Amino acid sequence: MQRMMITLLIAFAVGIVLGKAMLPVLHKLKFGQNIYELAPEAHKKKQGTPTMGGLVIAGAAIVAALIMNDYSQPLWQNMLLAMLVMALGNLCIGFVDDMTKIRRGKNGGLTPKQKMVFQTLLALAFSCYCYFHPQVGHVIQVPFFRVEWDLGIWYIPIMMFIIVGTTNSANLLDGLDGLLTSVSMVDFATLAVLCGAASLGSLGVGCAAMCGACMAFLSRNAYPAQMFMGDTGSMFIGGAVVAAAMLLRQPLILVLIAFWMLMSSLSDIIQITYFKKTHGKRIFKMAPIHHHFELCGIHETKIVTMYMVTTAILCVITLLGVL
Repeated sequence: MQRMMITLLIAFAVGIVLGKAMLPVLHKLKFGQNIYELAPEAHKKKQGTPTMGGLVIAGAAIVAALIMNDYSQPLWQNMLLAMLVMALGNLCIGFVDDMTKIRRGKNGGLTPKQKMVFQTLLALAFSCYCYFHPQVGHVIQVPFFRVEWDLGIWYIPIMMFIIVGTTNSANLLDGLDGLLTSVSMVDFATLAVLCGAASLGSLGVGCAAMCGACMAFLSRNAYPAQMFMGDTGSMFIGGAVVAAAMLLRQPLILVLIAFWMLMSSLSDIIQITYFKKTHGKRIFKMAPIHHHFELCGIHETKIVTMYMVTTAILCVITLLGVL
């Protein structure tokens, strides 16, 4: 646990320095966010806010994690490195998406089909890695019931679905200042505690590094945001969250700790399906659901607080169900 705390502090310190250094660079390069034309009116003033701040989160987390990593294990079995590779793979997809948006000058990067191809290949590779890992395999834990569930060969397609769903859900949740950052900070703290309880110190170091990096980035991303993480950051976070849960053999806890990520996707799917079936009617004023709350007159800072508090409660419930 002490190693995790030191890792968190290193990541926080590195993140603060990187955030201060990168902000003027992003301004100079004119890496500004293009706001979706149908976004709530309050978001229009955010046009041009520097994006791709996810590089700050990634840089801080990677530096801290590599400093504190235990290199006594064979590299291919090192869970920390596996989590970072998974997160970086998703970061690359997000980075290309962000750069495409910046070059085109509008809020439209890679096509959904292009994203899905890259995400599916990455999900397949990581699912196979976990399947053959001696400490992971194809058996998962069922929280609260404290039993194991052997998925056999079905582990790979099921985990692929969970990976793609979680990373895209994290991306959708990144719609308000500080929202994904705040929720993720709580998630990674919870995952670090679970790693400590499972004697997976190396993976716990990775989760602590992500928590510290998110804490540092929040100083630049809280309302009013000076910097957005972009798809670069949201995909990195989504990849790290799902990788940690899988390596813990606890992917089912994502229903609780990633509740608002999943609700973002679910509300989007419900909205689109209902819109098509009813020829133009809507259930929500706008999807994902955090924009619905916003259009109901709730200020985004209150929405962020509500999301963070409910996530913390769900994380405590998760700990009670697993430990």
